[in-house]
Amino acid sequence: MTKNKAKLIIFTGPSGVGKGTILSDFFKKVDNNIVYSISNTTRNPRDGEINGMHYFFISKEEFEKLINENAFLEYANYSGNYYGTSKKFVDEKLKEGKSVLLEIELQGALQVMQKCPEAVTIFIKPPSFEELEKRLRGRHSESEEAIQKRLKAAKEELNNANKFHYVIENKIVDEAVLELIKIYNKETK
Repeated sequence: MTKNKAKLIIFTGPSGVGKGTILSDFFKKVDNNIVYSISNTTRNPRDGEINGMHYFFISKEEFEKLINENAFLEYANYSGNYYGTSKKFVDEKLKEGKSVLLEIELQGALQVMQKCPEAVTIFIKPPSFEELEKRLRGRHSESEEAIQKRLKAAKEELNNANKFHYVIENKIVDEAVLELIKIYNKETK
């Protein structure tokens, strides 16, 4: 029997593309040899988000202190808020033989890809830009200004999809989840 290969998996795509929905289903259907890396952020929690489960919600001052301590594998300022991945968490899980999935913004993904060229990289794209805008507006969680910032960022992000090993179109969630499971099994078994 072959041993599973612990891998760092980078998972990104524009805001509103459905990353969280895909991952929620994915983690219900795969083995426990993979863990989700919980990012730190300075943004406020959305309804239903729990500190320590969805993100570690910290102050801007605390985040900047961690930057100065070189505690992040990557970090980015996205739409006016910081997001970052703890080096310590990722290193510990990989040493335990567990794959680590990073759900991060494009800036952070590109940083990790430079530092960790062995990482498996996956980009999630919407079926169309119009559908992405519809999904963002359907959240009812942000101002028009914030939505416009995210749409502007999404255009740049979509132009970078070709830098990733895999691109999954999230037209139908169940199909996107199955495609992600196939990639995970191919890369770690």
